[in-house]
Amino acid sequence: MTIRRIRTDDVDAVVDLVHALAEYEKAPDECHLTSDQLHAALFADKPALYGHVAEADGEVVGFALWFLNFSTWRGVHGIYLEDLFVRPEHRGSGLGKALLAGLAAECVERGYARLEWWVLNWNPARAFYESLEAVAMDEWTVYRLTDTPLRELAEQAS
Repeated sequence: MTIRRIRTDDVDAVVDLVHALAEYEKAPDECHLTSDQLHAALFADKPALYGHVAEADGEVVGFALWFLNFSTWRGVHGIYLEDLFVRPEHRGSGLGKALLAGLAAECVERGYARLEWWVLNWNPARAFYESLEAVAMDEWTVYRLTDTPLRELAEQAS
């Protein structure tokens, strides 16, 4: 088992895994990620996205995609974990924990204050996260603007 940063030759495998995650989360029609999009986000001159992969027997079987956020209260960056996924046949092998440990190490090495992520309420991985002493932020409500409401609000900016 190996955890390492994503390389350009991993992009297609990670895109396939992102689509598998969308299937797992019962939203396959909402996932439109392409290899070109992921490559551009990860490998631009100033990347907007970072990632790690988990390998088993030389095959990419899991990933973590993340980006930097900033805590105005702490005054430093943190990592927001956008997605973490390990193929079902490799769950329980320690790869998920190893991916999170890799992100925790990034935080500690860079002086970042926190590692955060969202989890669907029905996801059984919540028990795993709680076993790591991750704290559910139940008092917060997530809001999102997309599509027409996003465009309509943007029109009010002028």
